[in-house]
Amino acid sequence: MAEQQAAPLVVGRVVKPHGVRGEFVVEVRSDSPDRRFVAGAVLGVVRKAGGGDPESSLELVAARWHAGRLLVVAKGISSREAAERLRGVLLTVNREDLETLDDPDEFHDHQLEGLSVRQPDGTVLGSVAGVVHTPAGELLGISLAEEQHEALVPFVNDIVVEVSLERGVLVIDPPEGLLDRF
Repeated sequence: MAEQQAAPLVVGRVVKPHGVRGEFVVEVRSDSPDRRFVAGAVLGVVRKAGGGDPESSLELVAARWHAGRLLVVAKGISSREAAERLRGVLLTVNREDLETLDDPDEFHDHQLEGLSVRQPDGTVLGSVAGVVHTPAGELLGISLAEEQHEALVPFVNDIVVEVSLERGVLVIDPPEGLLDRF
């Protein structure tokens, strides 16, 4: 029986073309964009709705930040039309290609996703749905079980008081009103 390979990790999504020379805007979904989006990096390409070859890839030529957005140039994409054909594709890396993190207080996004979110007293609030990367820092998307909505929680020591990958638990001590639905 063949070994089943772990699903690749999504590190970005192509949003739209930028300019006329094939540059495109990427919505970053990586915990380390400065390592993922560099000249020479090869990222997998997965098209939604089953279109395209899931085994295809893009080799990056350049990447730069402009007005808070990541602009990328890839080998073979030299026109606005070619960049437009990438709209909506997911950019991926293999789990095996992730670097080992030396700091015990650092985590890859996929390690946090799915963790049970609890309060310090043990009350289960929900689970981590995802991690949002912003210029100001990371936010945890928390699916709140009882409230049936999602809340964004800053991933800072004052609020996230414990992360235990072994137990599958993330403990938060949110300030009053942070988890309320607006």
